[in-house]
Amino acid sequence: MSGNDVTESFKEHAEMFMMFSSLKLEGGAKMEELPIVNEFP
Repeated sequence: MSGNDVTESFKEHAEMFMMFSSLKLEGGAKMEELPIVNEFP
């Protein structure tokens, strides 16, 4: 992985973490209650 790839990967993970955190704060949902997509090509 190049430096740019690592930076982009961190950005994506940070955005996902912020989304889950905001769902937890706003809706009172727990992480284990959120649906997970597990169909990969």
